Amino acid sequence: MKKLFFSCACALCLVGAPVYAADAADTQATEAVEQRGRQVPSEVSDRIVFLWGGNAANSELIGMFYDTRQLHFQDPRAPRFLFVDRKGKVAFGVGGYVKVTASYDFDGAVPNRDFLTYDIPVPGNPAERNQFQMDATTSHLFFKLVGDNSVLGKYTVFIDGDFRAGQNYGFRLDQAYVQARGFLIGQTWSTFVDAAAAPPTIDYEGPTGMTSVRNVMMRYTFNMGKHWQMALAAEAPSVTCTLDGDYNAAINQRMPDIPFYIQYGWNGGHDHIRASGLLRGLSYRDLVAQRNRSVLGWAVQLSGVTHITRKLSLYYQGVYGYGYGEYLNGLNDEGFDLIPDPDTQGKLYAPETLGYVAGLQYAFSPKFFISASYSQSRVYSKQGALSPDSYRYAQYIVGNAFYNLTSDCSIGIEYLYGRRSNLNREDGQANRINTMIRYNF
Repeated sequence: MKKLFFSCACALCLVGAPVYAADAADTQATEAVEQRGRQVPSEVSDRIVFLWGGNAANSELIGMFYDTRQLHFQDPRAPRFLFVDRKGKVAFGVGGYVKVTASYDFDGAVPNRDFLTYDIPVPGNPAERNQFQMDATTSHLFFKLVGDNSVLGKYTVFIDGDFRAGQNYGFRLDQAYVQARGFLIGQTWSTFVDAAAAPPTIDYEGPTGMTSVRNVMMRYTFNMGKHWQMALAAEAPSVTCTLDGDYNAAINQRMPDIPFYIQYGWNGGHDHIRASGLLRGLSYRDLVAQRNRSVLGWAVQLSGVTHITRKLSLYYQGVYGYGYGEYLNGLNDEGFDLIPDPDTQGKLYAPETLGYVAGLQYAFSPKFFISASYSQSRVYSKQGALSPDSYRYAQYIVGNAFYNLTSDCSIGIEYLYGRRSNLNREDGQANRINTMIRYNF
């Protein structure tokens, strides 16, 4: 048996920190992998603690840990600890980050550790206009295995979670999937969610008008040449309804959600524009007619990321449709997939819903960048379908700055403004200052 050994050095670039720095470092590492074949590139080995057997490590596999083109801003990047088998055909990584935030609400407080615009009190509560909080539950731990064989080709096995299972910092599974030959089976960001188009925020929830949900699924992704990509999936449905007393009831769903997209990418895949669609069969029980009913829910979305210059980037998403509230930030689990139909007692219908977000990011250097975003979500309901104090729309404004103290430690500060408006035209607002320190491993 050949002797096992460690190779450890200080990182030259931050992995899993602010978007600009992380993407720049990971892009360089990936390019180095592509250019150097099976020799381990110094840009990667300087960051990672290696343990491997044999004379060669498959640097193409190692480079798969550094591909950040489809990652959400809150997702962890490459691991610090990497194990490679004797033949160099399987690599296993362990990584994550510790993230601690402190926030202060003023001139209106959100009774939630995330800045959920849906939870803004309307009208404002004068006794609860200020609030101080600290949180460490968004820290992440992940395990990732990549390999290459004649049956599966290049494959990935991934498990990732945070610590938000209840109030006592229990581990919560965020992602768990197997991916090979274009197929993905397991739980991850929905195919309808363009995770890479999410603007950077310290706030874990993110902008209110952004699609953001993880589902269990079976997905197939097809690459058409260098620039084009398509995907189609069947995903586990989760439907929440606003019920009308004794006239209707929630039941188990009878068909999967069907999301799909077509995407054009350039700049090595780091810029893209994506058109997405979603079809849903929303089932419920009509207690007046004593029968089960289904309503068609659907949505379309345009999203993407564009590096306008080397330092200036644009993030954008716009989504419109009926009965997709479970996919929209701030409306998850709030009963906006189906609501009572005021024209027919016992029936529910899928309300018209709109969401959008646009943000700019400017990088002064690989260590420091700022960003700002505006977002809105809106529900258009029939008159009389909901009570006067029900949600009508919300706005979300954020500005922030991130700085890399060291190669693995970053800090950030941001200002958040939220406003909720109800059907009776009453409004509530909240302001928050967020600070963060994050250490990647």
